[in-house]
Amino acid sequence: MNPETPKHASHPSGDRPENRSGGGVFIAIGAIVGAIAGGFMGQPSAGLLAGLALGALAALAIWWTGR
Repeated sequence: MNPETPKHASHPSGDRPENRSGGGVFIAIGAIVGAIAGGFMGQPSAGLLAGLALGALAALAIWWTGR
């Protein structure tokens, strides 16, 4: 038997744990809000794409600041 401490699956490398931010929620919320707002303007597809784009930009901004 080896008395060493076991490596856990949540922290396999031994380095410091990475901070993970929930930037993907902005993509989902942007798509939903964009589709609803676009529906009120008669263009739900354009609203969906605009919401996805804005959500992706917000997620990228969060990822960039967390690097």
